[in-house]
Amino acid sequence: MLKHRGFPGRLPGTDFQFTLRRANPRGATPLTQRERYRDRKPADRRADAAFFEALWAHFGPDPFVRGNLDAGRLSWLFGREVIPAIDPFDPADYDATLVIDVRVARQSFPEVFEGGSA
Repeated sequence: MLKHRGFPGRLPGTDFQFTLRRANPRGATPLTQRERYRDRKPADRRADAAFFEALWAHFGPDPFVRGNLDAGRLSWLFGREVIPAIDPFDPADYDATLVIDVRVARQSFPEVFEGGSA
């Protein structure tokens, strides 16, 4: 499992985890597309925005390996802002390659792109 050095481990001041310390010996948790309903708690929305901002700052528009990124947090963005970079895609593989869909991400998290050169 690739460890993304310099990527934040969690949202500061909360228990919202962004990365894993070690690989699961039973295999990677599969990525699934989770529905984000309008009535989600503000803390959950902040965690999504902070995680996406960290993804954008760390990887930008380039493809990246899932590695030690938390499957639960990644699943909130998967299928919308973060999509598979290759086909066939294995959602239960630490070596799966993903990419940010910039067009969708600009609509979902405009505050991340405001004032930047993105």
